[in-house]
Amino acid sequence: MPVAIITGASKGLGRALAEALAARGWDLVLDARGAGALAVTAEAVAGRGARVAALPGDVTDAEHRGELVAAAEKFGGADLLVSNASALGAEPLVRLAELPLEGLRRALEVNVTAALGLVQAVLPLLRESPAGAVIAVSSDAAAEAYGTWGGYGASKAALDQLAAVLGVEEPGLRVWAVDPGDMATDLYAAAVPDDHGPRPAPAGVVLAFLRLLDERPASGRYTAPALLEAP
Repeated sequence: MPVAIITGASKGLGRALAEALAARGWDLVLDARGAGALAVTAEAVAGRGARVAALPGDVTDAEHRGELVAAAEKFGGADLLVSNASALGAEPLVRLAELPLEGLRRALEVNVTAALGLVQAVLPLLRESPAGAVIAVSSDAAAEAYGTWGGYGASKAALDQLAAVLGVEEPGLRVWAVDPGDMATDLYAAAVPDDHGPRPAPAGVVLAFLRLLDERPASGRYTAPALLEAP
């Protein structure tokens, strides 16, 4: 069975992707900071027949990242890494003039440094897989200038660049940065709590990620809406 490591997997997009992969026969190593919510997700995913290792922890902790890779090794290797764990930098989001520098450091540490650290730890396993792939969950804030999204957007822009360079340096892998677009998630609610407009559920957006895995296009940056609209 193929094996995926998914960070930030207790809810939202991470949980939706875990459920979709489990339904396809994947074994899963799941990470999140909240142990309770992660256990609920793990139980739901295991009910679909997948082997699941649910490891609560902080991806900025090198020891925790090592535990995720070790769990994948016990399942036989790693075929996919999904860097989905994210920090906003401020909740709710604020203008750059008010952005706490410690919040920006946290966003960069979670969204960029920890993501690269996990890539470095799991690369030997991904290189052994005939279908090794990395998905870096990005944001339109990485490419567009939205007021109050500056710190978070800067961290996601840095993640995009890391993914782009990794794709060049690791031609045997597929490395995709994916902008899922706005979704109805707790992360978005924390970012902009006064915005109650309708947004797609993560379960629908996951179809774009599955298309990448099915069709395996070249490494690069993709948007979920474009993937879902393509013939």
